[in-house]
Amino acid sequence: MHAIRVASAALLSAGALALAAAPVAVAGDVTPFGFDVEPEIVDPGDTVTLRVDRAGGGCKGHAKVSSPVFDTVTIPPKKSKATAVVDWDARPGAVYQVAFTCDGVTGTAPLTIASDRPVPLPTPVPVQPEHPKGVHAGEGGSFAGLDAGRLGLGALIVAGALGAAYRH
Repeated sequence: MHAIRVASAALLSAGALALAAAPVAVAGDVTPFGFDVEPEIVDPGDTVTLRVDRAGGGCKGHAKVSSPVFDTVTIPPKKSKATAVVDWDARPGAVYQVAFTCDGVTGTAPLTIASDRPVPLPTPVPVQPEHPKGVHAGEGGSFAGLDAGRLGLGALIVAGALGAAYRH
């Protein structure tokens, strides 16, 4: 019973510390300018739009945008957006930070790589026939070796069988 109380107290303390630390992490990312990554969830190879809000005057110079999953992009003054292509080797399901730096101030935004990559369909391959040529037709078959004598003998046997069946 004592162990349950100790474990509960430890979990509650850890939760309280985590909640108290969360605003500090968010407060450390406040910048005098706004920024955005769209879309926030992408597939490898997709293009993302990187935006800097220059309306408030917080970012007057060049804005440098960098991330481990795309090449560094510079947004020139008087422009508010640019694009970047996500690397093909980005890990599905991973969350990468995108850093926006302008006038010496840096802020970050998350970029999530989609985890459900479509599987490419297999390419159909035509089946080659085992015999590239057709069969030889019209060269005999079931009538080969029959003559009039055998046909007459067969007809005589059938007639005899029918006559015997009729009499009985």
